[in-house]
Amino acid sequence: MTLYRVLESLNTALPDCEITGVTDDTRKVREGMIFVCIKGSSFDGHTQAEAMLAKGAVLVIAEWDLGLGDRQLLVANSRKVYGDLCAAWYGHPERKLRLIGVTGTNGKTTVSTLIWQMLRQAGKEAGLIGTVEYVIGDRVLPSVNTTPLTDAFFSLLAQMAEAGCEFAVMEVSSFGLEQHRIGPAWFEAAVFLNLTQDHLDVHGTMEQYYQAKKLLFSRCDTAWIDMGDAYGRRLKTEISCKTNTFAVAEHAAVSADYLVTHTQLFSDKTIFTLRTPQETLEIPMRMAGQFNIGNAAAAIAVCQQLGIPMETILSMLREYPGVRGRCERIPTGRDFTVICDYAHTPDALEKILRSMKQCTSGRLIALFGCGGNRDRTKRPKMAAAAARYADHLIITSDNPRDEDPEAIIAEILTGLADQHITYDTEPDRQKAIAHAVAIAQKGDVIVLAGKGHEDYQIVAGGVHLHMDERELVQQALAQQS
Repeated sequence: MTLYRVLESLNTALPDCEITGVTDDTRKVREGMIFVCIKGSSFDGHTQAEAMLAKGAVLVIAEWDLGLGDRQLLVANSRKVYGDLCAAWYGHPERKLRLIGVTGTNGKTTVSTLIWQMLRQAGKEAGLIGTVEYVIGDRVLPSVNTTPLTDAFFSLLAQMAEAGCEFAVMEVSSFGLEQHRIGPAWFEAAVFLNLTQDHLDVHGTMEQYYQAKKLLFSRCDTAWIDMGDAYGRRLKTEISCKTNTFAVAEHAAVSADYLVTHTQLFSDKTIFTLRTPQETLEIPMRMAGQFNIGNAAAAIAVCQQLGIPMETILSMLREYPGVRGRCERIPTGRDFTVICDYAHTPDALEKILRSMKQCTSGRLIALFGCGGNRDRTKRPKMAAAAARYADHLIITSDNPRDEDPEAIIAEILTGLADQHITYDTEPDRQKAIAHAVAIAQKGDVIVLAGKGHEDYQIVAGGVHLHMDERELVQQALAQQS
């Protein structure tokens, strides 16, 4: 591909030539590439621009004058330009696919997966990009980032287009939006689920977090918004694209295009009544949990917009067991239940426990921790949220990273100062799970919160240790035999 074709609307004094790629990674630069200088939180590509030219780059793109003459091209925002360049380099695959984006603090994985499954049930070719996995046709790739880095994102879209996909369904993170990872991608439908405390170590304030999420709705044809969320109601008044709404009517009066009016919760299934613009339906689904009702309503609404027949949608919901690590029941063969869930924010933890409390005949035991090197202010809030619905807490480690697990637990415990609830602490998560299984009695429900689909634990130095909670539960059960 030629330099001018990749740069498209950008002007350079260099003569046109064949280039071999585009990158912002100094480790990937080779002869004939364009290097984009991006200033990150710990590394600034501008400091290596001259070295990248010496390494063989034909051009560097920068945000300020580096004194490199016609070998540099100055732009206002190098992250944004990098997205445009990657899209051009891969032949603009975003223009060949119908893109569906899902954003929010909680529920992105479930909603995007449900939409993807419904499309496939209808015989549509669709790719999936999300926290758990990337799927292209019959190929399943490990997920590295919820929203992949820019080059990886457009590579995935190109592979989906090449595989004959009509749709690409993806989770869109606040990081991905703020860092322009999705480049010039335009979405046929974009979903806003909720906004609760998370990632404040990066965004600083809830307002900045909201503004990052809001970016998605400046690049879509239709927004689908949860009217049960205060930020959702605000968003509806602040965007100019077409808006449609969904909601679960619980305690407050709320109106929406797709409205859940009645729910029945069980430990292994859910039944709810959904009022749509066309009809009112009683919908049974295999997925458990009150929060999954709103997730299902969102997916139903979007898929109806995409032309998927309701009969196909309902057929899928009747059979689909749910997303790995999202209110996932781990088989025990005992008279108590173990649920594995990714809940790692105060809101998500409260929602999973509230749902499980409604279908627990014995005690509700919540096991959780908090991530190291992440927002410390949510630690006591996690404890307070858990104490509202659980009968007993086991406070342990999540991904401690470079922090002392005992110190993290101590900060969590400050949230229990005024709470009357029993709890145990055990920094070793494997031992904590074994303890939970050992104390479980008939009718109890154990919720293992925080890890979900993850089969590893991140400890000091960024080391990933294998840790699959499904395996740990089986080992604990074997010890009890």
